[in-house]
Amino acid sequence: MSKNDLITKIGKQALIARQAILHMTTLSGSGHPGGSMSSIDVLLSIYNTMRHNPDFPDWEERDRMVVSIGHISPAVFSTLGIMGYFPLEEAISQFRAYGSIFEGHIERDVPGVEWSSGNLGQGLSAAVGFAVASRMKKLGNRIYVLMGDGEQQKGQLSEARRFAAKNNLDNLIAIVDYNQLQISGSIHDVMPQNIRKNWESDGWQVMEVNGHDIPLILQTLEDARDATKPVMILAHTTMGKGVSFMENKAKYHGSTLSKDQCAEALVELGMPNELEKYQAMRDSFKPMPHSPKIEFHPELDLKPGKPVLYSSESDCRSAWGKAIADLGKLNQNSPNPIVVVDCDLASSVKTSEFHDALPERFLQSGIMEHHAAVMSGAISTMGIQCFWSDFGVFGIDETYNMQRLNDINHTNLKTVVTHVGIDVGADGKTHQCVDYISLARNLYDTRIICPADANQTDRVIRWLIDKPGNYFVTMGRSKLPILKDQDGEIYYGLDYCFEYGKADILRIGDQGTVFACGTPVARAAKAVDALREEGIFLELIAVSCPLEISQDLIAEAARKGPIFSVEDHNIHGGLGSTIADALVASGSSAPLIRCGVDKYPVSGDSEDLFRAFALDHASLKKRFKDSLKLGN
Repeated sequence: MSKNDLITKIGKQALIARQAILHMTTLSGSGHPGGSMSSIDVLLSIYNTMRHNPDFPDWEERDRMVVSIGHISPAVFSTLGIMGYFPLEEAISQFRAYGSIFEGHIERDVPGVEWSSGNLGQGLSAAVGFAVASRMKKLGNRIYVLMGDGEQQKGQLSEARRFAAKNNLDNLIAIVDYNQLQISGSIHDVMPQNIRKNWESDGWQVMEVNGHDIPLILQTLEDARDATKPVMILAHTTMGKGVSFMENKAKYHGSTLSKDQCAEALVELGMPNELEKYQAMRDSFKPMPHSPKIEFHPELDLKPGKPVLYSSESDCRSAWGKAIADLGKLNQNSPNPIVVVDCDLASSVKTSEFHDALPERFLQSGIMEHHAAVMSGAISTMGIQCFWSDFGVFGIDETYNMQRLNDINHTNLKTVVTHVGIDVGADGKTHQCVDYISLARNLYDTRIICPADANQTDRVIRWLIDKPGNYFVTMGRSKLPILKDQDGEIYYGLDYCFEYGKADILRIGDQGTVFACGTPVARAAKAVDALREEGIFLELIAVSCPLEISQDLIAEAARKGPIFSVEDHNIHGGLGSTIADALVASGSSAPLIRCGVDKYPVSGDSEDLFRAFALDHASLKKRFKDSLKLGN
């Protein structure tokens, strides 16, 4: 196709798209028509020149478009419909309807949508992740990301910009829809900034273009593809472009037209009014009551290697570091690379050995946790087993919203966090992550594993190597005893196979049950053993998966007497809460005594803190014994 023919084609498509945008937002009575109409010429110009195939939307070598301003979903759905990813009339008639995939913000369930985006400021990080993974897999493709100008106020963008510049991601092209209006009015009044200089100061090449001049857009895109560094295109556009009474009106950022106004706008565009037709289609749309969730998990061909046996006291974080280094070297020639992302903590989270062995697979993000979380999630969707390691308070607490977005995007990220709980010790309450289980509880498709010693940590990491989906693996800072069974044999030996959701019975008893999770398991075992010497026999169960406990196991425990939960975690929302839920669900009844953290801790040696919160073995023994005496 000649360039003139392409320009004519895109111009016609833009009219169809603006008609579709007005139809769908008016029919739904909600949405964002203004920004959709300002960005549509750029979107269509990109999709008409990028490498993609609507018949094979998962083609690995495709170029990828991340739309960070997810509220311009009408523009995205119109573009994808015009390109042939789905019938455009379905998107128009079902927009924002209950049970439809065409939601208010773009979702990855829609064919052609690469990343679910509702939280402004995260799209560039996802695009960076795609660009890094594409380069690593030598796909030779390009990554585009479309952002809003108001969005430039978000701090995460500067994190992503710096990472892209540091790694010279010349396969990455960012576009800013510069219509200069946001919900509250002019971007210059709401929060002044110099967008161009911000990007240039972080090392990007910046180009500017009239975002409605299709020949100039096409030429600028061509120039950007020839650049030798990441490029940002500042596209000067007009809010509500194409309809005179909508243009340059901040109101239409998030306000739709009435049916009469829509009819007037369609006349101005020279396009037919088909509201009645689409209203009839909308009225007849019957959603599935329980639509099946679409999975995007790639198949991974990775070897778990041979387990390592630790026979003397060791910290879980060192076992994690040795395991991932071993797995990285073992699988270095796999078509599914193993990647480790770090935030300036390699020596603390013990990933230095991986870095030394495979520096090209080790991504140093610096102190930029928000970016690292989203970038890692995006990398994990491209057939790369990505591990991001950080401290608990950064990898889960600080980045909860980013992890929530990863969960929504069906990513495959393995977040391995160290330094959780009061075991952090003297770092103080700001760094004592005591809500890692309770936060994971709120993520519908993310699992959490809390290994109890170095041997179990090694087995967990090896088990995870080819598992799809999102996982948190949590561990403390200190060295821990190697757990043994009641006969004195190493419990998590070479023949132990980790199974998600399966609890481990370390001691058999019939006078009550202790469920312990993570770091305090050895302390609980010491307390239980001391009681056994006094003729008091409690069952001890190590729970590595505190969100998944068998109701049958809880029912059996309830028949034996009091139940104790022991965890280096907030007593609310953690292991104790899971046990309480399971008691109710199983119809069982037993006293539940929660042993954990009941307020913000303070600085101090970890042993002092465990004593202060009655989680040391002596305090646990006393509490178990006293509760048994009292009968509760």
